[in-house]
Amino acid sequence: MREEELYDIIVAPVITEKSTLASENNQVVFKVAPYATKPQIKEAVERLFNVKVESVNTLNRKGKLKRFRGIQGRQNSIKKAIVTLQEGSSIDVTTGL
Repeated sequence: MREEELYDIIVAPVITEKSTLASENNQVVFKVAPYATKPQIKEAVERLFNVKVESVNTLNRKGKLKRFRGIQGRQNSIKKAIVTLQEGSSIDVTTGL
């Protein structure tokens, strides 16, 4: 897989309170492309960050309808990947991709 394709699979890190708590268990959360499969996500993370991935769990969050000051809008649907790293490996997501 080419380097450009790896960056198309991993869209952005997810930095929330829940994801920072997961980082204590060697887990990192990424927003990924909706078409990405678990083996593709594993390969992309291993090649971009030079770490060993133990497992990948994915979830699809359907976009919700929200209202703000009477105006109705829709949040985007996203796919997230929770990547578990092997012991001794770590990724600093605050530095960016």
